[in-house]
Amino acid sequence: MEVPERRGLMVENDAAWTESGLPAKLSKPALRALQGAGYVTLEQVAQAGEAELLKLHGMGPKALEQLRQAIQAKGMNFADKTEA
Repeated sequence: MEVPERRGLMVENDAAWTESGLPAKLSKPALRALQGAGYVTLEQVAQAGEAELLKLHGMGPKALEQLRQAIQAKGMNFADKTEA
């Protein structure tokens, strides 16, 4: 059975999630929200900023925290945050 693909990122494939830098435990609604808005890599998500991401349907505080941790683990920050 073939896995559906959305904007170049395979939804059910954990390896693809890892390659994108997005957290593997990110909920499907949050992942769909990111993909629908055109964000398929962690770097793109970081450039968007927290305020913009929270406007997306399917993006909640838990998903945002998972993204924040992944971004910080890569030594990056959201565009709308300055390094402390």
